Amino acid sequence: MRYRKNPEPAVTYIIDRNINYTNYCVSRCLFCAFYRSKNDEDRYTLDTDSIDRKISETKELGGAQILMQGGLSPELDIEWYEATLRDIKRKHDIHIHAFSPPEICHIAGLSGLSISETIRRLNQAGLDSIPGGGAEILSRRVRDELSPNKCSADEWIEVMRQAHLQGMPTTATMMFGHIETFEERVESLRRIRDLQDETGGFTAFIPWPFQPENTALSGVKPSGGFDYLKTVAISRLYLDNVDNIQASWVTQGPKVAQLALLFGANDMGSTMIEENVVKAAGVSFRLSEKEIRSIVEDLGMEPRKRNMYYQPVD
Repeated sequence: MRYRKNPEPAVTYIIDRNINYTNYCVSRCLFCAFYRSKNDEDRYTLDTDSIDRKISETKELGGAQILMQGGLSPELDIEWYEATLRDIKRKHDIHIHAFSPPEICHIAGLSGLSISETIRRLNQAGLDSIPGGGAEILSRRVRDELSPNKCSADEWIEVMRQAHLQGMPTTATMMFGHIETFEERVESLRRIRDLQDETGGFTAFIPWPFQPENTALSGVKPSGGFDYLKTVAISRLYLDNVDNIQASWVTQGPKVAQLALLFGANDMGSTMIEENVVKAAGVSFRLSEKEIRSIVEDLGMEPRKRNMYYQPVD
């Protein structure tokens, strides 16, 4: 199935950086080790100079994209996001892949706007595409237990629908291996597949296992490599309308990620010059561009640098 969707023996990757612009979050999701509350001394919101410096460093390392995600801060309305996006675009020629559906819903609610209008205004200010974060499992029961203060499964889908209708590409994700059943995993995959049938706006699907350390669910036994590879394979079979499946070396490490390329994945994702959310849960794998290329070449495949649209770049 992987070769039906992507006939060439090539594996793509992108150079970018995760910029977590704030860790202040009112959602308090049980699975998250990254968020901080109002009275925590180490809560932060990056200023424009800090964001500018991180982008400059990314460009120096060959990056043409940034991924910006953060907590659901009650202090940041849409004007802050618009000003931040405009400042970035004024200073840098770079693709901005930012603000997952929970953030979009939070911004809309805080600013008294519809989802559609929120996306339109962010797009006009400089937002180029939307990451698939915050999906976890698209099941009402799971979300009511894990993240009752965050957007619902229906709202997540609606953000992506509105983005696609406005011509904005997005990715889709699934974080599994916590309190969900196998049936609920399939429900999550089905909702992504159904929307893709409707809009065709997802460029890729990224599944990864829950990392329990330092979270309120630290007693949950971590999902292992077998479950991960099986889930990658099932995702490739079931999501027959999504072109690209991404391997998660960030959570699984280089060896299991390399195996994922034989289980249906065709993309190695990002070099992730910076990553803070998974790191907060006690997992800290790092790979350079050279190492990603070596992992791919060791399988007899060709590594290819790409952009968000899965187009090759020099």
